[in-house]
Amino acid sequence: MKQRLFIASQYLLPHHLLSRLIGCAAECRAAWFKNRLITWFAKQYQVDMSEAQIEEPTAFEHFNAFFTRALKEGARPLDTTPGAILSPADGAVSQLGKIEHGRVFQAKGHSFSVLELLGGDSERASLFMGGEFATIYLSPKDYHRVHMPLAGTLREMVYVPGRLFSVNQTTAENVPELFARNERVVCLFDTERGPMAVVLVGAMIVASIETVWAGLVTPPKRQLKTIRYDEAARAPITLEKGAELGRFKLGSTAIVLFGPDQVRWAETLSANSGVQMGQNIGNGQAD
Repeated sequence: MKQRLFIASQYLLPHHLLSRLIGCAAECRAAWFKNRLITWFAKQYQVDMSEAQIEEPTAFEHFNAFFTRALKEGARPLDTTPGAILSPADGAVSQLGKIEHGRVFQAKGHSFSVLELLGGDSERASLFMGGEFATIYLSPKDYHRVHMPLAGTLREMVYVPGRLFSVNQTTAENVPELFARNERVVCLFDTERGPMAVVLVGAMIVASIETVWAGLVTPPKRQLKTIRYDEAARAPITLEKGAELGRFKLGSTAIVLFGPDQVRWAETLSANSGVQMGQNIGNGQAD
């Protein structure tokens, strides 16, 4: 009964209004407010501050600065195995595997369309048909910066408007096409393993998504917007393996896509496997 009520509430709540209000609170600099919020959050979710460059929670200027905190050098060593595909974030594997019939497995009988996930462009989606996907869920306690699984040159960025359903096991199992319905930012790169997409998926109370090249991705209108970065007028943007790509101000999910016959996921990984940014989660397939 509780689960049904929770799912029903997801359809009824004003997602964007709630997220804006919480986003404003997360930027509040009033010491009495932000210190209580940060202290409560760190205790409630058992955040390991010993890894952070700034270990004192109340030293951050506001909650968002705490939430997107940088880690100490060496806290996330990058796997140096030749051809390794690195986890883009701390979190847990929601699902990973093959993209079959143009769809990505979500949970318990649910899947979603690659075409819809990537903004409805059939040419873009065709790059990943028959390929591989990995979905990484970032929990509240996790490090919330997203990094490059492989070195790559940015081809395009697509802002895809949508709802902001909560993202967790319950919604994954009960909200059809969850990740293709929520607001998201698609980042498409050219890599040594062909095209790679890293999709940053928003969720309820996620105030914003940032990328290192564009800053805050918040178009004035919630409508599909594509920016090409492979045009002659723009200087190429190339990011090394393990480099920061973007961050969530309040968390959600990162989905990585590759084309067919390009990667083989680590056999030790399955749904709910814990991962850390920089960990080897797969390798390039032999040509």
